[in-house]
Amino acid sequence: MKTASIITLLIGSAVSFAPQQQTSRSSTSLSAFESELGAQRPLGFWDPLNMLDGVDQDRFDRLRYVEIKHGRIAMLAVLGHIHTTFGARVPGDIDYSGTSFASVKTGIAGLKDIPNAGLLQIAAFVGFLELFVMKDKGSGDYPGDLRNGMFTWKATEEEMLQKRAIELNNGRAAQMGILGLMVHEMLNGEPYIINALCGEASNFNAGL
Repeated sequence: MKTASIITLLIGSAVSFAPQQQTSRSSTSLSAFESELGAQRPLGFWDPLNMLDGVDQDRFDRLRYVEIKHGRIAMLAVLGHIHTTFGARVPGDIDYSGTSFASVKTGIAGLKDIPNAGLLQIAAFVGFLELFVMKDKGSGDYPGDLRNGMFTWKATEEEMLQKRAIELNNGRAAQMGILGLMVHEMLNGEPYIINALCGEASNFNAGL
């Protein structure tokens, strides 16, 4: 695959906007969240499903935590998709019957190549991380802060807001990006649609 494969995903990457200062609010009106991190140009505050209508700060923090977590998962998913589409695989076999990692397809198609026992192990590992490792124990400085007092960031408050804004935007872009990859894979087997439109087909899962 050529460089255009990377460009396909990077086009959707979020740009870093200057974050607005967060303030602590106890009101349950929508205006209470209009200056929260993430309410940034060009959309500003955007809640099309009215999920924040009448909620308190605790509910907002819970939704923000879930958004950040899903964004982090999506960023890993997009990176993994690109990496394996290039043909990168770990050596060895995925089971004792000789199913090699190299024979496992990329994307949704790969789920059919993984033995059921392997899928169960993946689900169990994700559950373990969710319940015992990647857990907010209430000692973080903001939603999604999973340090839990283990170390401190060597950055000013302004720098931290900027870094958090970058992560939030990139996570949002990655959620849309991995969704687009899955949809296009199911539609015509070519998730990197921009490559195909530019005459540089990715040859997705060719030879597998």
